[in-house]
Amino acid sequence: MRRTASPLSLILLGLGVFLLVLAPMLAWYVEPRAKRTPVDIDTITVFKGKGSYFDTEKIKTVRDKNLTITRQVRGDVDDSNSDHAVWDVVTSVDPDKSLPAADPHDSLQFTTERWVTDRETNKPVHCCDEKPYFEGEAYLKFPFDVQKRSYTWWDNTLGATVPLTFRGTKKIQGYEGYRFTAKVKPAKTGTRMVPGRLVGQPKRSNVLAEEWYANHGVELVADKRTGRIIYAAIGPRKTLRAPGSDKDATVLLDSQRIAFTPKTQKAQVKLADDDSSRLKLVGETLPVGTSALGVLLAIAGGVLVIRGRRSDSGAQGPGGPGSAADPGGPNTDTSPTALQPTTM
Repeated sequence: MRRTASPLSLILLGLGVFLLVLAPMLAWYVEPRAKRTPVDIDTITVFKGKGSYFDTEKIKTVRDKNLTITRQVRGDVDDSNSDHAVWDVVTSVDPDKSLPAADPHDSLQFTTERWVTDRETNKPVHCCDEKPYFEGEAYLKFPFDVQKRSYTWWDNTLGATVPLTFRGTKKIQGYEGYRFTAKVKPAKTGTRMVPGRLVGQPKRSNVLAEEWYANHGVELVADKRTGRIIYAAIGPRKTLRAPGSDKDATVLLDSQRIAFTPKTQKAQVKLADDDSSRLKLVGETLPVGTSALGVLLAIAGGVLVIRGRRSDSGAQGPGGPGSAADPGGPNTDTSPTALQPTTM
């Protein structure tokens, strides 16, 4: 009777082949689909720094005061889908006296925004009541797999994109990311009706003053794999000018640097590290480990199969089926006529 390979050898061989097929699927199919901007996000980031602002009670600019920027980002799960993410963003700017603000509208500045982006590329998607209309590549985050190149960053106060220049790497709370910087030159962003004395025209009761904006410096540090911003610092300057003037008359807000607090840095780093580790597991660790294990199992299974076949071959030799000692074999010396009558 012919023997077959053992069940163990076939199991090992089959499992090895399965793992070898699974490995590239993890790297080329599963991981790219895991790189999607989350839609169930709910985070708060806080910036702190020193600066000047226009005090509406004193009707003048006060200087060297503590300033806090608080930004809350919530994903709109109902309006998001597999292709695009919808995030509602609330940002407030406060001096110490308006903290904690019972109503965000009591803040020095208060804005609401609605960001809609492609979950894979991070490019803007113009739908779902987006506010404002925006362009560029980087906003509240960078695209996945951040590259060592310049990116266009959307500055909502400016209402336009700003080029971000790659400046190497920087460690935030011991975690390394890619560093980008930019500056924004003074630009007119709108108009506002104000008392004439605020823009150097005291004889006029009201003047349609020009609003100007600049930024002393933008610094962003992004996680290489996920694009999550783990550190941010800005230097906003908002002023009023008389119509047609090239000089600032009143400072509304000015700070050389307002940056993520240490608490926010730690929280952002933890989120980035967790997300990055999961993507690395699916895209690198598991494919490499699965490939290595698949090769070992396939080799082990193949060796056992070959050995099993050799054993079967050996069983066909002396003493095996078909040998001279086997009376039923084809090489028997006994004549058929000795066992059965002739038909002749």
